[in-house]
Amino acid sequence: MATQDTATPKKIGNKNEKVGQVVSAKMTKTIVVEVTRRIPHPLYKRIINKRSKFYAHDEDRAAQVGDVVRIVECRPLSKLKRWRLGEIIRKAVQVAVEPSSVDLDMIQPTSGSKSPRRKSS
Repeated sequence: MATQDTATPKKIGNKNEKVGQVVSAKMTKTIVVEVTRRIPHPLYKRIINKRSKFYAHDEDRAAQVGDVVRIVECRPLSKLKRWRLGEIIRKAVQVAVEPSSVDLDMIQPTSGSKSPRRKSS
């Protein structure tokens, strides 16, 4: 009799994978990934960029805007979601400014601003 090894999961079929950049992460457990393809124009043969957006399920909300991610095809999860987050390939650089480094006295109001002006005594 053959014994089954339960330690190694059995892979059933090949799932389609795509690599793209996260353009939106504002929805709960959902990210929007933009995948760019470079293909020759059918008539003129010049290389052009084609872009497609895919909604993907992000269970842990790990992906942020600007991250390069791999998405894997899965069963339909909602009206638009047919992909899930496979892995984060490269994290985006997050730039933050400390509030203490901004000098509020140096900021001058613009000509059309609605903010009240400080009266000098």
